[in-house]
Amino acid sequence: MSLPVTILSGYLGAGKTTLVNALLRQADGRRIAVMVNEFGDLPIDADLIEAEGDDLIALAGGCVCCSYGDDLMAALARIATLDPAPDHVVLEASGVALPGAIASSLTLVQGIKPSGVVVLADAQQIDEQLANEYIGDTVVRQLRAADLVVVSKGDLVTSQRAAAVASLVTEHAGRAMLIQAAQGAVPIELILSPKAPMPARSDQAHGDATGLTRRTDRPAGRIDARAYARDLAERTEVIRAKGHVDTDAGLCTVQIVGSQWAVTPAPSGADVGVVVITLSP
Repeated sequence: MSLPVTILSGYLGAGKTTLVNALLRQADGRRIAVMVNEFGDLPIDADLIEAEGDDLIALAGGCVCCSYGDDLMAALARIATLDPAPDHVVLEASGVALPGAIASSLTLVQGIKPSGVVVLADAQQIDEQLANEYIGDTVVRQLRAADLVVVSKGDLVTSQRAAAVASLVTEHAGRAMLIQAAQGAVPIELILSPKAPMPARSDQAHGDATGLTRRTDRPAGRIDARAYARDLAERTEVIRAKGHVDTDAGLCTVQIVGSQWAVTPAPSGADVGVVVITLSP
């Protein structure tokens, strides 16, 4: 069985350290291996560390932290041979690394399976970073590689700015799922399974050879977006949904992956409609 690897990316200061620690506190029996570039910038809270070695740190709950330094491939190969084996690897890329290139290199390692790219975007600085002549291209390429974008520090900006940031990020992140989170409060399931591509929009439900059915819902009038998203997430046949609904507060984006859901301000000019993917009966 291949070992799944999630790449965690985002420019310097976006909040990767906070997210890693929040993730480990949600492990709940899962053996998570966190890979960092150097132990000198160890992202793990001290109370989670049980034992330290030269290049491997034992963490609470059977999790581990490994430094990969200049040889990522060798470090991944070593992680894959640990006993007991990790259930999942979270690879924290450096702030200036390109996650798309890392994801491509993972396919060269036997026993490793790329499971997606999570990119953090700082709600306070992402617009300035994108406009910066020196780092803008790097930030754009990080966003384009994302399967899931976590907008961090959204609790530190106004609702108007949060909506503007969501619209700006969507311009560059394409079809990636986008959620806003404070203090790394992201459900672990979204981090470990961020890759859930949406099919093209269709007005009629239909199935395909994979046993999935997709349809487009267009709720009439203004609705409670949170109640709508929660209802979809509670339906066992729904595995993925994404789109926009009208509410008393304006247009909102609803996103569902399995039992996890999120509601965020919709980008300007969005059309009402939610693509829902279900397991075919």
